Amino acid sequence: MVSVINTVDTSHEDMIHDAQMDYYGTRLATCSSERSVKIFDVRNGGQILIADLGGHEGPVCQVAWAHPMYGNILSSCSYDQKVIIWKEENGTWGKTHEHSGHDSSVNSVCWAPHDYGLILACGSSDGAISMLTYTGEGQWEVKKINNAHTIGCNSVSWAPAVVPGSLIDQPSGQKPN
Repeated sequence: MVSVINTVDTSHEDMIHDAQMDYYGTRLATCSSERSVKIFDVRNGGQILIADLGGHEGPVCQVAWAHPMYGNILSSCSYDQKVIIWKEENGTWGKTHEHSGHDSSVNSVCWAPHDYGLILACGSSDGAISMLTYTGEGQWEVKKINNAHTIGCNSVSWAPAVVPGSLIDQPSGQKPN
């Protein structure tokens, strides 16, 4: 029999689409149809609302935490055709980048393994997949594969290793771990 360890009252007023713990299991990010992303501190069985992030104009489908070596970074995607990358600086969460390169809802976001850099994969109902790569100084490079899926993309994920000829170029002479 499975027992409940803990519950979190998110105070979302509509359907919750996703909930993700950070790398250390101390923070919980949730997203919902009410167009918001909420971040909670859930240490010691408690819950404290840290941030209520608004920026999407439609239901938010998914959230994903980046590896902590890059700081406290969270991505979200929505039916509003946008991906937003949020970052915590000095205890305050704010929008650090917004990607609006899709023609339909963005259904899934997933960060690459940290060894490859700060890279975010995004999948959309328009059938395209986009890759956002942080290049430094607040700049993001976007690569988009149109018609990657003829009936749309509902989910993206990463394999732990890269094979030759994949979407991510390794620096010359460097092999994936």
